[in-house]
Amino acid sequence: MTMRNRRHILQYGSALGAALAAWPTAWAQADYPSKPIKLVVPFPPGGTSDVMGRLMAEELTRLLRQPVVVENIGGAGGTVGTERALKLPADGYTLIQTGVGQNAVAHGLDPNLKYNSLTDFIHLGQVHSGPNVLVVHPSRPFRSVADVVAFARANPGKLDYGFTHAASGHMAMELFKQTARIFMTGIPYRGGGPMLNDLLAGTIPMMFINQDVALPHVRAGKLRALAVSSAQRNPLYPEVPTIAESGFKGFEALSWSGISVARGTPQAAVDRLEGALTQALQSDALRQRLTSVGFVVPPAGSKPYTAFIKTELETWTRVIRTAGIKPE
Repeated sequence: MTMRNRRHILQYGSALGAALAAWPTAWAQADYPSKPIKLVVPFPPGGTSDVMGRLMAEELTRLLRQPVVVENIGGAGGTVGTERALKLPADGYTLIQTGVGQNAVAHGLDPNLKYNSLTDFIHLGQVHSGPNVLVVHPSRPFRSVADVVAFARANPGKLDYGFTHAASGHMAMELFKQTARIFMTGIPYRGGGPMLNDLLAGTIPMMFINQDVALPHVRAGKLRALAVSSAQRNPLYPEVPTIAESGFKGFEALSWSGISVARGTPQAAVDRLEGALTQALQSDALRQRLTSVGFVVPPAGSKPYTAFIKTELETWTRVIRTAGIKPE
């Protein structure tokens, strides 16, 4: 056998060996998904995040033809569950619910956060966004954002508002104060339920609250809506202006969530999941369920969601540092 033939045989054998070694992985990816998938929702059951997670799990189960099972791991504003999810194998069988708290606000609160929302994830797509609504008790004289700003400027620190630490409503209020250059006094609450009860009772005069929670009380005349925090008016509040319309151009503060996986997840799984999520969000039934409570279905896909998270992270890190907000 000539040296040239021996070299060809060795090269062929090496290529064949590499192909055989890669064959199980290629087969597994082609067969994906072949077992149930876990969706980690990093908040306790019952809240908006949990509702969104279960809604998407239902749709993805139908499209992927494998059970997508929600696992709630709450704690520390969503960071505990997120950290745990990132420690699981990046094999396409663990989905992670991402959102404004754990993937934007958390970076401003903790410079030593154990994960990086821009480099440790592959963001598959955004599921929803929704505004907060600036509401006041109807016994108060305020009927516009201008009324609130004028009073606050004339009476620094004498106008109170309620907030829960690092929630989207808290962030919206901090951005509003910084944008309007006003000083008001925040009254902290451990949860949204007690805070809402005090607002309805008139104990506190105002706050930002999620649009779906505010709606029944606004319709019943128990609260007065002054503005929404989105860039455009919300279909459920057609007569309520945006804060941007009310004299503060460019103002936007949203509550949002999406679905991501850990960096390192096989590309075949990423493509399959992104496609299924995009398809799910095109469902008329799903869109109706979201829009009926004032949520907006954002543009589908990984690229717009990844860019959106980057912008949100930068915005809330800046707002938090300016306000001097610390972790609880």
